[in-house]
Amino acid sequence: MSEKQNKFDRRNFLKAAGAAGMTSVLASTGRTNAEEKPQKHKYPQVPKRKLGKLKVKVPSLSLGTYQVDVENQILLRKTLQHGVNFWDTSYNYGGGNSELGIGKFLAKNKNARKNLFLVTKASGARTPEEIEKRLATSLKRMNTNYIDLYHGIHQCSNPAWLTDDVRKWAQSAKKRKLIKHFGITTHQNSAKVLAAASKLPWIEVIMVPFNFYQMQNKKMQAAIDACHKAGIGLIAMKTLGMGQKISTDADKKLVEHFLQRGFTKEQAKIKLVLEDKRFASACVGMKNVKVLNSNLAVAFDKTKLTQVDREVFKQYARATCDGYCAGCADICNADLPKMPYVSDIMRYLMYHNSYGEQAEARRLFARIPAGVQNKLLCTDYSAAEAHCPQHMPIAKLIAEAVGKLA
Repeated sequence: MSEKQNKFDRRNFLKAAGAAGMTSVLASTGRTNAEEKPQKHKYPQVPKRKLGKLKVKVPSLSLGTYQVDVENQILLRKTLQHGVNFWDTSYNYGGGNSELGIGKFLAKNKNARKNLFLVTKASGARTPEEIEKRLATSLKRMNTNYIDLYHGIHQCSNPAWLTDDVRKWAQSAKKRKLIKHFGITTHQNSAKVLAAASKLPWIEVIMVPFNFYQMQNKKMQAAIDACHKAGIGLIAMKTLGMGQKISTDADKKLVEHFLQRGFTKEQAKIKLVLEDKRFASACVGMKNVKVLNSNLAVAFDKTKLTQVDREVFKQYARATCDGYCAGCADICNADLPKMPYVSDIMRYLMYHNSYGEQAEARRLFARIPAGVQNKLLCTDYSAAEAHCPQHMPIAKLIAEAVGKLA
């Protein structure tokens, strides 16, 4: 088959997957799993990878349930049909509705639990007592008596939070068979957190933002290498690298390039992360079956990105970096010691502008103390802007956030 014909077939395959079920798409292209290799599964299964040094394999594509609620049960069933049995949620996702939605599914599909790798997080907890309380709530919400992977420290931005008391709690929870594995997540100061965690053998898994922006960060790459060499299982999140900007000329060029290659820009971004074998899985938020099918098409597609493709991403990252907060909160906090919320506000604004999560963005913004909110528009951000590696117009974005979220 010619390269031109191969591009055409792949483009139509991936496009069709975004609008139809995976079974019908695979059948229409003649690429059924049964023809390639006999399998006992009715549906094609997402490839699995070893999770660090653990004796566990997880799907290379996993389900982020930030937008899954009590009523969205069809999506959960569809993921299991294709082996996407790694479900990631959190104590605070949707104000608890994400865990409740999973609980509703497991209550009606009791046999599903044994094939599920269930992951949740102790949002906002710092002490063993707080972690224990959140875990108890999560277990009750999800109708389960154990969690496969528990991120006891969620959004860790300071290695000092990884205390010996937390280590002892993790050991205790395992002995009580409440959790099987312990991990952390990090959104801010991630390179520093990863570097420190790589030296702590009791941390088994880390979920970290990783996308075409983060790939340009040498400190981040070195920290990821350190964790990978230490045998820590790595899960990539925020793989689409969404920022504040909706559409730019650079976006149009990216779309045009990858449409010629047979991918949407979202599919190309996920594929870029999937090709990094240091990561066991890319956890992607999927709010409906259409998005799931589009992402499944990427997981099944065996085309490799070229060096030209990677250079396109590198150029795109440079052209749009001023709209993406890399989460290096320590830099902002050093320049704005009385305003330690800049990185958080950038994330909330991203939820509003790029994720379509306006209500959630406003809910999170409302947690910022009123005294701080009142000073947002009269604070001088020039020093933080001068030191921002992404060259973000912080003052302008803060003003936008206040206008949209306050």
